[in-house]
Amino acid sequence: MSMTPDEILLDVEERMEKAIAVLKSALAGIRTGRANPGLVDSLRVEAYGSQMPIKQLAAVAVPEPNQIVIRPYDPGTIKDIEKAILASDLGFTPQSDGRVVRLNIPPLSTEVRRKMVARVRELAEETRIAIRNIRRDGNKMADQAEKAKTISEDQRDDLKEEIQDLTKKYEAQVNELAKKREKEVMED
Repeated sequence: MSMTPDEILLDVEERMEKAIAVLKSALAGIRTGRANPGLVDSLRVEAYGSQMPIKQLAAVAVPEPNQIVIRPYDPGTIKDIEKAILASDLGFTPQSDGRVVRLNIPPLSTEVRRKMVARVRELAEETRIAIRNIRRDGNKMADQAEKAKTISEDQRDDLKEEIQDLTKKYEAQVNELAKKREKEVMED
């Protein structure tokens, strides 16, 4: 059963959209010179006998450009949160007063910034590859639909053109997101 051109386009677009969402969330975890809640978003905390995302255990705020404040909903989990931060590769030392955990975000060294920019570029390239793979799958589906005689050659060619337009659109988004994040990494 081959898909209609609309179904193929929808499938391609949804998958490209997902690739962008994955990139956005990966970029949020990349350190810049400023504190941002995204830095601790991926943190999982061993609490109540299971691994839980920090968002379920605490409110995360950024009161100053160089500080993250984590306010546990249950003060009993504060030690668990501190332990998770120390065990993570974030490289921050948590300071706690028993009610909140403060993370001071040191300014980034040039070397660290360069590493972060390289990571941003790597993530962007991985996403571009994913988008191209999705394009290839979409083109394959277009060819199969034409072989199955559910669409004409002209329809197949139009469909491939539309898939290429989507590819360009999403690659442009990748470049835009990466450029923005690189800029944030480089500025204080």
